[in-house]
Amino acid sequence: MNAWVKGVAGVGLAGLGAVAAGAVVERRVVKARRLGARDVDDLTALSAPAREVLTADGVVLHAEVDEQAPYATSAPREPGPTLVFVHGYALNLHCWHFQRRALRGRHRMVFYDQRSHGRSGRSDREHATIDQLGDDLMRVLDTMVPVPEGEDDPGVVLVGHSMGGMSIMAFAEQYPETFDARVRGVALVATTAGGLKPARILSPLIPDVLGGFFAPRVIAALASAPELIDSARSKGSNLGFLVADRFAFGGEAPAAHVELLDQMLAGTPTEVLAEFFDTFATLDKFAVLDRFGTVPTTVLCGTKDRITSIGHSRKMAARIEGSRLVEVEGAGHMVLFEDPELIEAEIERLVRTGEEVAR
Repeated sequence: MNAWVKGVAGVGLAGLGAVAAGAVVERRVVKARRLGARDVDDLTALSAPAREVLTADGVVLHAEVDEQAPYATSAPREPGPTLVFVHGYALNLHCWHFQRRALRGRHRMVFYDQRSHGRSGRSDREHATIDQLGDDLMRVLDTMVPVPEGEDDPGVVLVGHSMGGMSIMAFAEQYPETFDARVRGVALVATTAGGLKPARILSPLIPDVLGGFFAPRVIAALASAPELIDSARSKGSNLGFLVADRFAFGGEAPAAHVELLDQMLAGTPTEVLAEFFDTFATLDKFAVLDRFGTVPTTVLCGTKDRITSIGHSRKMAARIEGSRLVEVEGAGHMVLFEDPELIEAEIERLVRTGEEVAR
């Protein structure tokens, strides 16, 4: 193993950025904040019996369904569209904790871990692509939200964050008839249709001016010694916590929120990070955006998103006729955590608008 790989392994993926950010200086501050993160278990407590979705290439996806009636805390609604939540790169279904808690009982909701993430099965490298994730979403709908026989189809509202939004675009591109027939609304949260520099995924691990050159080399180095690096990442560190804080949030976030993000990132194998990395550079789903103009669509992003910056959302919204652009002032990539009430309100708005359009 060469010295570069040893260096990467020694500090871990998150550690690289933290060192560059001067993490040593802030060690005491971070340690103090992490003491307030002990309630992170509360953010992973929501669950439902495990369900399985078999993909076209044989990968088993972990899924959960929150039905409408069992958890109702107010007068039940008439059966409406099922909400299907699609998470992002290196995350899992727990990233939707706040939306799940707020909307539970009011709607039927489906949550699932994307292939190679969370509790879902591992994909081979060939199928670690955005297009495959779009096909996986079709399998999730077929399995978890089948078209009712002899009844009106209430349809679905699709909510995608980051890579999850890309997955929805790939689904719309591959299955236009299903999209037109079943989708009642779409929320594209902190995502892009293309033009994302892969180095942004590693920001701030590598300065932007160096990212184009070094990003592929960092990923290659990480992938060359995945077991060693995964071992270091799984142990956690104040450095990883600090990078998660700076990387994904627009301002200082509650310690438990940062801890949950750090756990999700550390729980994603290094090989998975490397396998999906290249797919971001070739992403181009702008042509399919016209189809989103046929359903209520909300494009939402934080103004301080360092990964899929606000310009991506503005560009998509300009291409989607009739779409609603929501810019969340001061929020970062994890706007799901930073302004959950706004996200929930926009989802409810999509449900109402979609039902009105479907009548």
